Parts: sequence; structure tokens; C-alpha cells
Amino acid sequence: MSGAVTVNDKIPESPGIQINPDIDIIKVSGKSVSYNIEEKIYILLNKLPGYISASSSPSGEPTIMELLPDTGKRLFPVGRLDKDTEGLIIVTNDGELTYRLTHPKHHVDKVYLVWIDGKPSNELLDKLRNGIELDDGMTAPAIVEMENNSKYSIIQDNKDITCLRITIHEGRKRQIKRMINAIGYNVLRLRRIQIGSIVLGDLKPGKFRYLSQQEVNNLRRL
Repeated sequence: MSGAVTVNDKIPESPGIQINPDIDIIKVSGKSVSYNIEEKIYILLNKLPGYISASSSPSGEPTIMELLPDTGKRLFPVGRLDKDTEGLIIVTNDGELTYRLTHPKHHVDKVYLVWIDGKPSNELLDKLRNGIELDDGMTAPAIVEMENNSKYSIIQDNKDITCLRITIHEGRKRQIKRMINAIGYNVLRLRRIQIGSIVLGDLKPGKFRYLSQQEVNNLRRL
């Protein structure tokens, strides 16, 4: 039946379309088809700056895979963090969950700590809260809070430094940095601390842990 089979929620343009069994989601009449029965692995990594969020690097740059154990499986990151961004990233071989967490239609919240060079006014922060125009369009409204916890304080060249806690559900390239640039400030440090119900917590930089089945189930319910 025409339209009964979809790939990543789209009807294939031709019957000879190629798919990637690791990440593409195949549905028949709206129901997912399971064609990959290998054991699923879910790892939470506290990414270090200087590592790229990729399974491999043709240019030889260090990747997040170098911080993880050899599982014997082909793993890939759920979304990406810039090379100089740190914090929470999930690595898995579950293509369906990856699709659910990264597709814009699912609106999965992502929480970041952002250190910027200065102290923006509340009027400027309201621009982020209401949505701000970037070169690829208006952003969705963000939750923006001043973070006054002393453990997040940093000192750099005697500058006034503000730490913000920003929650977004979009996943545009370098979005947080571009949002901050749009109000006239620069990001000094950026750390993701939460995706949906998964929290980075006290996991040390460069370390990892496996997600529990309950955590995976919570992600699937998002």
C-alpha cells in the first residue's frame, strides 16, 4: 500500500533507497520494524573539551570513543557537542532511541551551563527567553536562569563572568554560542548537564557509566 512504509517518518522517493541499519527508523503502517537484534548499549559520558563527538575522525583528531571501553559494538553519539564543549553525551547503538532524542519534533529538553564574559541585563536575557533571530531563523523560547551557585564560579583575567543555566529543545549547530553572540557576549565555557531525564550529576570529567534500564525506559517515554 502506497505510503505504508516510511524511513525516518518520510515516504521513500524510490524503492532502491539505501538505509543505515544503525540509525534509520523503518516503519510499516506507523509501527517500527525491528531488523537489528544485537544487544543495545547505552553509555553516559562526561565529555572533555578537545574531543570531537564522532565515531571516527578522518583528520586524526581525538574522538569521544577514545574515552570509552571497547564494547565490540559499533557505537555512535546521540547528537553532538562542539569540540570545545564539555559535559553530558549519550553513546549507543540504538538507532531508534537516537532518532527520538534528536528529531526536533520530539522537543527533548537539553540543559546547559554557560559561562559568558560579562553581566547581561535582564532585558537581554528576555530576548533569549522569548526567542532570538539567528541567521537560520528564530529560535524557540528558552529557559534562561542566572546560576549563583558558588561551585560554578570561575575567574579569568579579572573579568566579570556570569554563569547561566539555559534549557533548549532545539539542536541547531552551535546554537547556544550563537544565541549568546546575538545579545553581544561571548561564551567562555559551555557544559551540557542534562538531556531529558538524564542528569550528568557528579560524574567526573572524562569518565563514563552505563545507563540503567530504568533510565533507558524514561528516555523512551519522552
